[in-house]
Amino acid sequence: MADAEREQALLPLSSAATADQISIQPMSTPLATPLLLQGQEYHYRAPNACLDFQERMYRAGLVEPDDGNPVPCVLVLARAADMEMNELSLTLAEHDIRMVRIDADRSLDLALTIYPEAPLLELDQWLLRPLLVWRRHFDLTSVPIDPRSLYGSYTLDQWSAVADWLTVRSDWGHVNQPRTTGRLNRLSQLADAQEVGLAVPRTVVTTRPARNRPGGARCIVKTAGRHLLEPRPGSLQGLFPRPLDTSRAGELGEPAPVIVQQYVAADTELRVFVVGGELIPYRVEKMDPAALWQDPDAVRVTPVELEASLVEKLLALAHRWQLDVAAFDLLQADGDYVFLEVNVSCDWRWFENRADETRVSDAVNRWIVARFAELLAADRTR
Repeated sequence: MADAEREQALLPLSSAATADQISIQPMSTPLATPLLLQGQEYHYRAPNACLDFQERMYRAGLVEPDDGNPVPCVLVLARAADMEMNELSLTLAEHDIRMVRIDADRSLDLALTIYPEAPLLELDQWLLRPLLVWRRHFDLTSVPIDPRSLYGSYTLDQWSAVADWLTVRSDWGHVNQPRTTGRLNRLSQLADAQEVGLAVPRTVVTTRPARNRPGGARCIVKTAGRHLLEPRPGSLQGLFPRPLDTSRAGELGEPAPVIVQQYVAADTELRVFVVGGELIPYRVEKMDPAALWQDPDAVRVTPVELEASLVEKLLALAHRWQLDVAAFDLLQADGDYVFLEVNVSCDWRWFENRADETRVSDAVNRWIVARFAELLAADRTR
């Protein structure tokens, strides 16, 4: 590039060219529907109505005003449809623990002020001191705004920066270590699982699924990102693992890399929740990987016991990843345990309902109450 051309390229847009002089090239149209968008029938409309007990009580004026001093609290960054957090709010109220939430899908008219040096926050008219922060389903795609507009782009960028900052602050406690979980993608999980002695499926990441056969036989295609997409706020579309069909994959390829894994013929599928170092395992019996969402009545969930060797390996991973509340997905095949993934923003009420018990909820409630009491005691000694 000539010096004059280089200087022109580095000029601000207003100096280099007017808007009328800029040629916007249209994006290329995909020639084929991506594999993980084919035949995915799961669609969920997430309500944005608040069912949180504490929030309703406070907003209705049914709670006496405090003395003006900051109230220690649990701060949750989630979304309105997070039923696990609605249940936690009720339990914490029984223990006289204040819980407040910032929901992404209800964030546009929020009266929020944060005082970084204190550290305190004011939410509506309440002055609060967060001691424990839990970020779960705070996904900016759920903010009801057009991200393509200047207003929308601006709003989402501000919320992204502030939410990330709230999530990693070191002057209050966290559920799951944010600096660890932020890097805990599905691919790095596999390498760590192998290091502690768990088997993993043979795996490739590719934009040409039809050309790859890790393991040499049947394969599964999985998303490298989230299992649920939200192309429009409140409208969630499933992206669940599916068998690789080379006749449908063709040679056109995918617009973005996907995970292709060796198919493991399993005797048993396990969902193992970890809560503060306690493991709560379930056997999950289903005919299809997407049955949890698409045909839940066909799924059977039963409590099981884990072998001591598996307990040791899963707790080692939880310690390495600094996980307080999470869920492991594994297969049992030919006497061996195959690690699939860990889900940090895990939901457990569905599994409890199918198993007709509340062990995970009870463990989460106990852990949050105990952790809050520990942080409150430390806060009072400062």
